Amino acid sequence: LGIIFSGIVAWILTLTIKGTKSHSFVLELPSYKAPALRNVLSSMINKGKTFVWEAGKIIVVVSIALWVLASFGPGDAFEKIEQKYQGETFTNLYSEEEIAFLESGEKLRSSYAGTVGRWLEPAIRPLGFDWKIGIALTTSFAAREVFVGTMATIYSLEGDTDNISQLRDKLMSQKDPITGEPVMNLPRALSLVMFYVFAMQCMSTVAIMRKETGGWKWPIIQFIFLTALAYLSSLAVYQALT
Repeated sequence: LGIIFSGIVAWILTLTIKGTKSHSFVLELPSYKAPALRNVLSSMINKGKTFVWEAGKIIVVVSIALWVLASFGPGDAFEKIEQKYQGETFTNLYSEEEIAFLESGEKLRSSYAGTVGRWLEPAIRPLGFDWKIGIALTTSFAAREVFVGTMATIYSLEGDTDNISQLRDKLMSQKDPITGEPVMNLPRALSLVMFYVFAMQCMSTVAIMRKETGGWKWPIIQFIFLTALAYLSSLAVYQALT
């Protein structure tokens, strides 16, 4: 889908954006031969190591930053929540484990990260996303690989899960408090996939484009255009399926 749309967009841009001068491009093509299996495996291993190392560093940094933002809140919000769940209203009705679960969930919603997520929720709710997915979308603008790590961090801080398999099950079984539907049903899953097909979620690409174009004009235009395309595509898919 991304390849098809990139061809369509490139064709539209050639009709709408005219260059000020012509450029000649000559590329000498080599003779194509079947690659040696040893070279293919070596290339795969090296590329895989590079990806894991580069993406891994971003994931670790973002996960640490997210943990800090989700573990602290503005003012005395956390102290008020702790006092609230220490009252007889909760101690008489719930067990210690249930109180800890409810308290951690409310702390997450009141944290800096939760505040950002709830601030974004009205804008992404038409796409089928809640404030937790909103946090993950925000952090994944550094690199889309961060999305899964962010969701795992959010649900572990809320006391829901501590590994990826449990995260998957939780997303499929947990109900949205507003719609009453599963957090990750088919329309929302396809909406999320559609968003990631088009969204410009790689800061290194933005940096390289700025370097090659010599300014911030085209990186900003590209970022805004692809984000808008991702939003509208995701919106169309979710609304059509629901």
